[in-house]
Amino acid sequence: MTEASHVPVLLERVLDLLEPSVAVDRPVVVDATLGLGGHTEAMLNRFADLHVIGIDRDPEALARAKTRLAAFGDRVTFAHAVYDEIAEVVAEAGFRTVSGVLFDLGVSSMQLDLADRGFAYAQDAPLDMRMNPEDELTAADILNTYTSRDLAKVLREYGEEKFAKRIADAVVAERAREPFTDSARLVDLIRTSIPAAARRTGGNPAKRTFQALRIEVNDELGVYRRALPASLEILAPGGRVVVLAYHSLEDRITKRAFTEVTTTDVPRDLPFVPEGHEARFRLVTRGAEMATEAEIDENSRARSVRLRVVERIAA
Repeated sequence: MTEASHVPVLLERVLDLLEPSVAVDRPVVVDATLGLGGHTEAMLNRFADLHVIGIDRDPEALARAKTRLAAFGDRVTFAHAVYDEIAEVVAEAGFRTVSGVLFDLGVSSMQLDLADRGFAYAQDAPLDMRMNPEDELTAADILNTYTSRDLAKVLREYGEEKFAKRIADAVVAERAREPFTDSARLVDLIRTSIPAAARRTGGNPAKRTFQALRIEVNDELGVYRRALPASLEILAPGGRVVVLAYHSLEDRITKRAFTEVTTTDVPRDLPFVPEGHEARFRLVTRGAEMATEAEIDENSRARSVRLRVVERIAA
């Protein structure tokens, strides 16, 4: 599959939601999860005066995005960074505030497609899962060094795996015979560790374990918990943060952060809101928006997406 054929999730909806925020002089949007640059390419095509700051921790994704977006010249600033460094990246690019921030969370299509990165459970590959290959911790390190208790906690919290203890105990017993190096052996172990009835529902039984390992390797939730408040702070009035989340853990963090900044501490029965107590943001979406069946038919990755947007209304 070519890079251009990777269809960004909810692309037209994302552009529509960003449009009011970029209707300013010299608008700047941060694509905090640049990936292959699909969302950024569409933004630059639609909004003629827009400058995009594209952040990605994966140097290979960044290199491919640079090639894809070369025709836009200096309308794009590229940053090899983790997106919890968003404030520093924006400052280094020469801006104090931005008009919008886009988070398209989770693993990218490119990372899933490259077998040697070890993200996909459907093909045998080294147990790597690092979004930035320069980082030290790999999925194999976790499987071969974590205690059964710590491994079960990772699988339970990050994969919402009901059989976390069974799988963790099996991993520890099996690694004593031979350390884990490849994904096929792990997939087989997970399959045999889960009751037959549970294997018949919910898709590939390895899905939750692989998600949990990937999140742990890359500290995805920790990074996002730091990045989201930072992105809200650098927004100019009228600016929007758009989040595409693909599992409940990310969506809960988003919902909690957005609720916190869009509510006031003033009692509901007070007839007015005293100065200084106004909410600084407003919700643009009502709850979480989901993809339509037509969108899911076109792009299966959209099946689990939850879209939330917030807008800054006060400095």
